Amino acid sequence: MAARPVSRMLERLVRSSVRGCSSGAPVTQPHPGEPSQLATEDLSRRKPFLKEHVAPFSTFLTDNFGRQHNYLRISLTEKCNLRCQYCMPEEGVPLTPKADLLTTEEILTLARLFVKEGVDKIRLTGGEPLIRPDVVDIVAQLHRLEGLKTIGVTTNGINLARLLPALQKAGLTAINISLDTLVPAKFEFVVRRKGFHKVMEGIHKAIELGYSPVKVNCVVMRGLNEDELLDFVTLTKGLPLDIRFIEYMPFDGNKWNFKKMVSYKEMLDTIRQQWPELEKLPEEECSTAKAFRIPGFLGQVSFITSMSEHFCGTCNRLRITADGNLKVCLFGNSEVSLRDHLRAGASEEELLKIIGAAVGRKKPRHAEFFLLLQDSSPPASLSIFSRDPLHVQGLRPTVSFSNQMATFWKGHGIPQTHSWMGSGCPQRHYSSHADSDTNSKCLSPGSRVPAAHSGPWSTSDQLTHVDSEGQAAMVDVGGKPDTERVAVASAVVLLGPVAFKLVQQNQLKKGDALVVAQLAGIQAAKITSQLIPLCHHVALNHVQVQLELDSSRHAAVIQATCRARGPTGVEMEALTSAAVAALTLYDMCKAVSRDIVVGEVKLISKTGGQRGDFHRA
Repeated sequence: MAARPVSRMLERLVRSSVRGCSSGAPVTQPHPGEPSQLATEDLSRRKPFLKEHVAPFSTFLTDNFGRQHNYLRISLTEKCNLRCQYCMPEEGVPLTPKADLLTTEEILTLARLFVKEGVDKIRLTGGEPLIRPDVVDIVAQLHRLEGLKTIGVTTNGINLARLLPALQKAGLTAINISLDTLVPAKFEFVVRRKGFHKVMEGIHKAIELGYSPVKVNCVVMRGLNEDELLDFVTLTKGLPLDIRFIEYMPFDGNKWNFKKMVSYKEMLDTIRQQWPELEKLPEEECSTAKAFRIPGFLGQVSFITSMSEHFCGTCNRLRITADGNLKVCLFGNSEVSLRDHLRAGASEEELLKIIGAAVGRKKPRHAEFFLLLQDSSPPASLSIFSRDPLHVQGLRPTVSFSNQMATFWKGHGIPQTHSWMGSGCPQRHYSSHADSDTNSKCLSPGSRVPAAHSGPWSTSDQLTHVDSEGQAAMVDVGGKPDTERVAVASAVVLLGPVAFKLVQQNQLKKGDALVVAQLAGIQAAKITSQLIPLCHHVALNHVQVQLELDSSRHAAVIQATCRARGPTGVEMEALTSAAVAALTLYDMCKAVSRDIVVGEVKLISKTGGQRGDFHRA
């Protein structure tokens, strides 16, 4: 990719956070004010660990894996003045009644409690926190808490320029600003609102007031803004910016899909092609970012690798939603309502036990995030802006910021209106359910046996995907009735003893091979028609991929189940799922051994078709 030089003029224009939206959800919890027996028992189980790892930190904020949670994110509101495509649906999200949201005093009460127990960093999020009328007062009150070192805010930047002087005076010490594109028209497409120039003014104001670095968070989405990576990096040449490229993450309503995600490795390779001297900076303790700097540049670039290389092992974050629920993991569904216990008159000791129990239930990693894939759909192929590479001449300081912006965009052929549209491509629409029951037994591999048929199963002596002239053709299923279709397929991967042991102990450098293979199998089932030319689009209702390790053969046994209601079967979806899961496992292990055998890909059963059921004995 050719570099798009950005001169000092653009640097003056922009003289840094994933938007988080929190919405209420039903939670199961003990009666307000009464810590459950489970809470007490869980704390007791953690005492041995805490005795062995003595540290001047709250036992209530230390989980079973020794992670000390000294960073609290508090959502001030569920509302947002933008509708970012990767964050929420266009129509927004259902809002919690105002009476059920935390009051200012409740926010400060919980903040005091967490700070007293060892939290030294609080970040205010949303929704959009800067639309809350008393946000300046909240920052001022937090600033008075003894032991609190950092007060940050994650904002979309729309109201930042106006509020930042007062926020800084109140005690705000860190800023994260979301900005996913440097092209105004594309900005409006991504966030479904106007406001690009306000965000740029907010960045300008943050630098002017001395914030360094100003963190600018960019969610990178394939087909939308990955072509701007070099433009963003160039901004760090003369500005104290930390450009943080964030892997596209799944949230309800954003139609997340692997194809939209640009991985950290891919982004890094793109940047290094232009700046091979890019050097890695030392990682800060508990940091979620991998930081890099180009020698001679004032700022730096970072990567938030939530999807490709998770940082769960050092996670020190807790979250309180706008309606008062405590979340110990962004990807987890488990929540406990601190609001209800507060309003029921729970004492400080009771609240700490409830918080401690929730922290104690925190899992070692967010492997269950794959459940969010179930409602993903393949992305439309978005056309990229046709524009000249950014080439900007410096302007005199006397020119106003807004005039600079107008001159810059107009003078360099960059569109300022919706002069482009996403061009659609054929898509599969489906709603699948991924289910990983690790206790279930997968098919035990054995020797080939005859298939058993039930019902009027019959095979044709002619190929059904060939027309009368011998040309490939798709079967017409328009006249077939809709019936419940289920298919099960399997595959076996003979890993060998070395790779098998590494997979079994989850010690592969690439990560958890079984989880990645499971995800690949689920995803493959949902795009089968895009891989197998004459397959019909199938609206899958359920996909389940299970993997079981067979120590007697040093093998992984894969079983894929697909279910749908329609006029055509789903055996190809099941077979594709099993095969791709097997190939993914091979890919994860190939660095250890090339003597890996993928085999026994076969259909186990098929039910629901007009020709009857099929079961392999």
